[in-house]
Amino acid sequence: MSLESDVIVDRRRMRRKLTFWRVCAVLVAIIAVVAIGAAVSPAGRNALTASTSIARIQIDGLIRSNSERTEAIDRLAKSSYAGVVVHINSPGGTTAGSEELHDALVRLKAKKPMVVVVEGLAASGGYIAALASDHIVAQQTSLVGSIGVLFQYPNFGDLLKTVGVKVEEVKSSPLKAAPNGFEPTSPEARAALESLVKDSYAWFRDLVQKGRKLDDAQLNTVADGRVFTGRQALGLKLIDELGDERTAVAWLVSEKKVKSGLPVRDYKLAPQFGDLSFLRTAASITLDALGLGAVGRQLEQSGAVADRLGLSGMLALWAPASAN
Repeated sequence: MSLESDVIVDRRRMRRKLTFWRVCAVLVAIIAVVAIGAAVSPAGRNALTASTSIARIQIDGLIRSNSERTEAIDRLAKSSYAGVVVHINSPGGTTAGSEELHDALVRLKAKKPMVVVVEGLAASGGYIAALASDHIVAQQTSLVGSIGVLFQYPNFGDLLKTVGVKVEEVKSSPLKAAPNGFEPTSPEARAALESLVKDSYAWFRDLVQKGRKLDDAQLNTVADGRVFTGRQALGLKLIDELGDERTAVAWLVSEKKVKSGLPVRDYKLAPQFGDLSFLRTAASITLDALGLGAVGRQLEQSGAVADRLGLSGMLALWAPASAN
């Protein structure tokens, strides 16, 4: 009996030790997984490589107010990146969203050497964002400018008459909720809207004049709503240099004393899975494989129209006439 008792005690002791080491192994594995996940995630890579690289951020598509983007830019300003290259490819968006983005980039410029590269388009609100930088680089065929403000609204009055619908309203004053799209715009409402547009346009012009150091004559030449090619924009002082990202990095090295040879790494302004563009790409490939590519392109165009219709307020937006 004594021998059997000793064996049982030894077995129990071994089990406790085995359990202890198993728990330790699991904890070590968990810590390793967390550490690897942090290292391979965008935030982890940023933290590991920031001090030895230049950040690349991308401003694409229609510009709206976006608190997540603003917070990401503010975090970038506090990081250890040596400099920032801002790529812009945007026709603009709302004036409020463009102003928010411009202000965030100005704060970033105060903390980091920064340069803007116009990829294909920096028009209206896209150009407002570009004005945050002291140096703007564009390709020769990029489109730049469209300095102006727009307030658009549909009027369904004739359509409602055709279908026999009349919209009635009770409001506190003649300019409340005007224009409403259900009746002709009154002269008073149109004058009020023109005042809003002119005030925002004056703000935009002032931003351009101060940011690009233009006299009144130079400003009047570029501020009539047109877009210019990169080559034209250089002569009009809307940009500083023709080139691409390599040109921009060379400027950071020569003018801002950023160390030469540093790699340029993407810095995400949105959560990794916040952009579902990969789903659109997969859908497009599938439709092409089924011989329905035209349907996919039509859906893409419809989505772009819906995006534009979803913009509210005054717009700093450029859009060429689309062919049917």
